[in-house]
Amino acid sequence: MATVLSVHDRRILTAVNSGASSLSFVGSGFIVLCYSLFKELRKFSFKLVFYLSLSDMLCSFFNMVGDPSKGFFCYAQGYTTHFFCVASFLWTTTIAFTLHRTVVRHKTDVEDLEAIFHLYVWGTSLVMTVIRSIGNDHTHFGAWCWGQTGRTGKAVHFITFYVPLWGAILYNGFTYFQVIRMLNNATRMAVGMSDRAYQFDSRTDTKALNRWGYYPLILIGSWAFGTINRIHDFIEPGHNIFWLSFLDVGTAGLMGLFNSIAYGLNASVRRAIYERLELFWPERLQRWFPNSSRHRNQLQQSELAALKIQDQQ
Repeated sequence: MATVLSVHDRRILTAVNSGASSLSFVGSGFIVLCYSLFKELRKFSFKLVFYLSLSDMLCSFFNMVGDPSKGFFCYAQGYTTHFFCVASFLWTTTIAFTLHRTVVRHKTDVEDLEAIFHLYVWGTSLVMTVIRSIGNDHTHFGAWCWGQTGRTGKAVHFITFYVPLWGAILYNGFTYFQVIRMLNNATRMAVGMSDRAYQFDSRTDTKALNRWGYYPLILIGSWAFGTINRIHDFIEPGHNIFWLSFLDVGTAGLMGLFNSIAYGLNASVRRAIYERLELFWPERLQRWFPNSSRHRNQLQQSELAALKIQDQQ
């Protein structure tokens, strides 16, 4: 027996979708703004983060403007969201590739690969979006104009989005595992031969590097419920589960916010913000918070890998 979402359920999902996408739009837009304003951030190591945030920002924007009740906006939301969401998780693979090539393989030519990265990301996103039109019987799925009612369309949608998505998750996880393992081994060797001061710096760097292991969890957390929802819809078409659709829409809409926090708000960005704030920071307040400069200097040392990449370039 088919279970169709009620009008009230759709309004809730639409509100959740708009709210989550708005947060992602603000978060990713903030990173784009920082890159545009702060010249010291315009290095290749952060340029990839800028492209990631730009993709997230556009994905969130079109996700908000799409209206399931209007045909043109429904198609606009479906295809543009598909394109920029694919581009988003593909940019995460270029970041993982860059770290692996620089840290593990000790190559310094990553900046020369920027054109290839663009061709890979935008070209693959375009191809996946065009192929998605096969068997297209466009309809809204919950609060999204992203689902398709035909079985062929559902299969093509899954193949052109969720298959490359989980491929990117596996690639990122394997790549970060190799990078973290190699750097941890190098740190242990350095600690055994260094003085106490260097050992303290090594522990600080290792703590910063270990957070890379959580990067693949962003994509998993953002799209796990969506993947389950698509599989369930393919097996039992027309039987919609509200709570699953709720988690699907909410977590997917927050992907841009998660990426902006994990990838964008790094030590370089925070240091640039602190430096601008101190220009307008009243001298009286500086006496109340004497540790602000020291905290900024600690941030400058907290991301070993990013500095390595910049130095080698």
